[in-house]
Parts: sequence; C-alpha cells; structure tokens
Amino acid sequence: MNLGKSIPTPADCLVPDGKAFGASIRAARRAANMTLAEASLLLGVARQTLTNLETAKSSVSLDTALRAAREFGVAILAVPGGQREAVRRALAGMTANADTNSPSPEK
Repeated sequence: MNLGKSIPTPADCLVPDGKAFGASIRAARRAANMTLAEASLLLGVARQTLTNLETAKSSVSLDTALRAAREFGVAILAVPGGQREAVRRALAGMTANADTNSPSPEK
C-alpha cells in the first residue's frame, strides 16, 4: 500500500548518510500522520527496526529501507558518480521552478 502522500523536497536532494535518509523517512511518516506502531505494522517490521532506520542508530536491511521509502513516498534515484552534480543541479532547478510556478495560497 503506497500512501501517495508527498513531502516537501529538501533543499539538497543528495542524502549524504543514514541519518539524513532516516530523517526523510521520519518526515514522510509524520506527514502521513502515522505513528511508529502503525508504520511498523504497515511495513511488517518491529517498531524498534523502524526506529533504528529513522535514527540511524543501528543497521537495517536495505530491503526494509527501500520498502519504507516506497511506502512513504520517498524517492530514491541512483545516479552514476560522474553525473551526480549535473543531476543534482537539474533537480535543484526543477524544484526552484516548481516553487515559483506554484499558485500562492488564498487568504
């Protein structure tokens, strides 16, 4: 079950470490208004496993991390190292354009 709820794009789409990835998962889970217990049930993992993923305190399997990302709408893009900066700049430009083209909220 994909929740389909997106989260705001971070200022920098490059996730440098497990702590940043875990923070993205936590932000997406919270945006979906899910508790740790509800999310771990959805993923079929122990609550402690999800806590470990979100806090990067302990290793979690890649399968679990990818499943959590998929379920909570966190996109992962694999880019060869030599193209990383070009893709990063292109994504940053797309985000900037999306922000300027967004309608302003009515008051």
